[in-house]
Amino acid sequence: MNNITNGLDLGDAYGTMIGRIEGQGAGKSRLGMDALMWISHAERPLTEEELCQALAIDPGSTTFDADNVPSISTVVGSCQGLITVDKEASTVRLTHFTLKEYLSSHPHIFGKPHSTIAEICLTYLNSELVKRISPDAAPSVLDTPFLKYSSIYWGVHAERELSTRAESLALQLFQEYDRHVSIELLLEQEGDISPPYFSTDLSTSRRFSGLHCASFFGIVDVVDALLEMECYDVNEGDLAGYTPLAWAAQNGHGGVVQMLLEREEIIPDKPDSEGQTPLFCAVRSGHEGVVEILLGRAEVNPESLDNDGWTPLLYAANEGHEGVVKRLLCREGVDPDKADSHGQTPLSLAAYGRHEEVVKLLLGRKEVNPDKPDSDGRTPLSWAAWRGSGNVVKVLLARKEVNPDKPDSNGDTALSRAALGGHQEVVKLLLEQEVVSTDKPNCAGRTPLSLAAEKGHEGIVKILLEQEGVNPDKPNNVGRTPLSFAAQKGHVEVVNMLLGRADVNPHSCDTGGQTPLIFAARYGHKKVMALLQLHQPVSHGAI
Repeated sequence: MNNITNGLDLGDAYGTMIGRIEGQGAGKSRLGMDALMWISHAERPLTEEELCQALAIDPGSTTFDADNVPSISTVVGSCQGLITVDKEASTVRLTHFTLKEYLSSHPHIFGKPHSTIAEICLTYLNSELVKRISPDAAPSVLDTPFLKYSSIYWGVHAERELSTRAESLALQLFQEYDRHVSIELLLEQEGDISPPYFSTDLSTSRRFSGLHCASFFGIVDVVDALLEMECYDVNEGDLAGYTPLAWAAQNGHGGVVQMLLEREEIIPDKPDSEGQTPLFCAVRSGHEGVVEILLGRAEVNPESLDNDGWTPLLYAANEGHEGVVKRLLCREGVDPDKADSHGQTPLSLAAYGRHEEVVKLLLGRKEVNPDKPDSDGRTPLSWAAWRGSGNVVKVLLARKEVNPDKPDSNGDTALSRAALGGHQEVVKLLLEQEVVSTDKPNCAGRTPLSLAAEKGHEGIVKILLEQEGVNPDKPNNVGRTPLSFAAQKGHVEVVNMLLGRADVNPHSCDTGGQTPLIFAARYGHKKVMALLQLHQPVSHGAI
């Protein structure tokens, strides 16, 4: 199969091999087909132990019998050579990627694989083996290797294909969900909420309820069933203050968002413990459809501030979500130039993030000041230069309001920051601007050449040395020259370039009496020392 590139060209061969699997004894046939189903439809590669334990679960059973767990050799044998164990990755996979293509194009082979997988995961989570695990203690991977996968992905499979039995098993899980260990595993992988999720104060701690979970996964029918029970508070926040609506918004589940918003008692703008509303959650994740739904509610404030002073638009600009930015800018009352507590505007954040299209969108609004400095005096151009975004720099330089030579509170210009960051294209763009000073020092007396020399950016050093008006030997506030910084860092080529200039003094001393050679010797840069010694006087006993 090494030369095979398309599984659809192998229909007969794969069909014959699957026929062989189905023609084995009932036990082996079922084991082989179930293994193929799992490997081809799992959300991630399964380990040997995960797959074998999953294959031992009887959907709907209340107990888990460890004696039913097959050995990996038995599983591999039952698949007639279509699966293999990847020893390096410790996972089980199909023998060839074309087999996955073939299986995907023949959905009838497994019936409804996602609903089956959801049933198996839920059966496992409802088993006594799992229910007796305390959420306060780390479960044993040896005893329950399938626990993590089933906790994290059961709802993903259920959302894709929900059978009546899977729905029933989900509702059964939620009956005793308050302190189920799967909550910890599910939320741990989210990253936003650090374990342990459960409070030791059982009387006051808020829980991640079944409604939170079903909304998290976006399982519309389960959410509907839970709401009909009328035993859930749709506005209740979990331990982090996330409401069911917030979870649905964050994960982009528009159907659940719409369903929750139809509830008369819903508070669509309720903030979590970080001061972020469901709109923030949808914006951060870039779910345009959900943003549109939420913005359709008059109660939703598109200008609300979280605990860090950020608006939804700031998040959208920072993440580069162009469609979300468009929708927010269309909402009446949104200030496109509103800064956070550090003075950073949506334009600054978009420039920093190198989001060219978002920058263009924002510059299309007359309220936006394209040269507005933040609390450190850094303009959008300064941030774009620092990040090396030539396209964003071009867009900003095209605006007459932008001063390409404006220093920040440290005295650094856009050229200084581009030189420091090693962004050669941006340096060239800025040097094309007549008003840009090629040798302007910052508050510490460091010129763009000095900064580039210290970092060893050879191309930029060469460009700057070719510029009219650049002093290659200009000292900073404590007398250190570009050569001194390059020598200290051991940048041989930069040192060589500087020494090639007649206007560079290789013997210059800083205010402490230290020469470039002293710095090179102190840090053990022998090649730089050799270059400098060629230019030293006969006596240099200070070394």
